Amino acid sequence: MRAAEPIRIGVLQPFSGGLELLGEQGAQGIEMALLEANAAGGILGGRMFEIIRADTKTDPKTAVEKSNELIRAQKVAAVIGPVTSAERDAIRSTYERFKTPLIYATDYEGGVCSQYITCYSALPQHSVTPLVPYAVENVGKAFYLLGSDYIWPQKMNTAFRAEAEKAGATITGEEYGAWGSKDYTPTLRKIESSGADTVVLTIVGGDAVTFVKQFAASALKGKVRIIFFGFSENYLSGLSVEEAEGIVGTANFIATLDKPEAKEFVAKVKARYGDAAIVSNTVDAHYTATRFLVEGLKKADSDQTDAFSAAMLDMPMMSGNGEVQLRSADRHADLNILIFEARGGKMEVLKDLGRIIAPSQCS
Repeated sequence: MRAAEPIRIGVLQPFSGGLELLGEQGAQGIEMALLEANAAGGILGGRMFEIIRADTKTDPKTAVEKSNELIRAQKVAAVIGPVTSAERDAIRSTYERFKTPLIYATDYEGGVCSQYITCYSALPQHSVTPLVPYAVENVGKAFYLLGSDYIWPQKMNTAFRAEAEKAGATITGEEYGAWGSKDYTPTLRKIESSGADTVVLTIVGGDAVTFVKQFAASALKGKVRIIFFGFSENYLSGLSVEEAEGIVGTANFIATLDKPEAKEFVAKVKARYGDAAIVSNTVDAHYTATRFLVEGLKKADSDQTDAFSAAMLDMPMMSGNGEVQLRSADRHADLNILIFEARGGKMEVLKDLGRIIAPSQCS
């Protein structure tokens, strides 16, 4: 019977290749939302979700191969992922060609406008734009920009430079490191000689942990601050309390947020994955994005792509930090943003910025 047929959802994440920590976190958020729907009796007359994992290996070419497999062989209704902009850009034409919805729940540089790609993502206008004035007043005024060598760090730094110049701050240097760097000694020397009082970090994955550890062991610790875009509880687990201390970042969710919806979400994740589970912005974003998909299917009362894809939009949803929604104008989210600092091995809110509405990515 048709009612018994599962609704297949692709979980396209990097489960190897350098960003597996983020991939596993994203998968937990996705799977938790789908398993909750199954436990409630499924949708569309009792149909259950079937979860199909695919590993991008943190590689754009592999992401394309796995996307083709999910769409053509596995016949998925939608796919959630991947992590990097390079992967997302590589697979975009595949989803548009096969008219398969892709839901992307990682912060990125902006600019995607497609009826088949929905982005539950903080854009530079959510993170960089509000942070710079705060940073100039409270953190530093001379910034050294350091990122991984791909589009997201480059675009974030372009936005940071523009805002810093508006605020009368100085950019003392800009550098992009190769993936898998093991020795940041030359970079640390450049930062010191540049006169920077703050490093602005857009390095991702294990490379970021390597840098922060070497920074903390250098003469710069205590003299130079770190602003770290993309910083989350994931990274805290790889750093000592002293190494992470004082790092400033932005996010739409942190696990220590003192709000009922945040506490409820943290409890839910730990109940499913154990007390040692890391509850990060990555988990919350993928969980919330997947719930938009589930509720869109229910609201449309159909697994027809156009129907449920439209039904997901302009619908309020409670996230781990307040109510959010996906805009029909460009299939992006209006998000509630926090500025936070690592203190004593935990994230602490410095400023709750509330709802930030970024410009449409289709204009």
